[in-house]
Amino acid sequence: MESQLVFLSDLSFNLDVWKRELKFQESEMDYFEEKLEDIAMRNLGSEIMVQVEGFQNKIIREREVMGHLRHRIRMKKREIAKANFDNKPEIKFHEKQVLLKDEMKTFIRLHYQLKENMMDFFLKNL
Repeated sequence: MESQLVFLSDLSFNLDVWKRELKFQESEMDYFEEKLEDIAMRNLGSEIMVQVEGFQNKIIREREVMGHLRHRIRMKKREIAKANFDNKPEIKFHEKQVLLKDEMKTFIRLHYQLKENMMDFFLKNL
């Protein structure tokens, strides 16, 4: 039973780290949106505006994915809180945790690709 408690504690730790990561990325997106608005106000031409709009659409989509991931994390935390230690939670939780881990990994990779593209765009246009 003690090992099950440690296992659930480890899962909970991972969820907390992912939640913090999403919060950080959300604040980055807020900052990037401000910079996109600065560029849009400069009226640098239609080609730049198309790029600004493209980045704004990607930010909107990224926020939707963040909301989905935060929801999944909340649900997982609830499952852990309700865990019945007699049902071998390491089996039930581990499989679902791996799927969420893969989603987080993919999201983080895509987030940093978007961030790099936006930083390049800002260097050219700010």
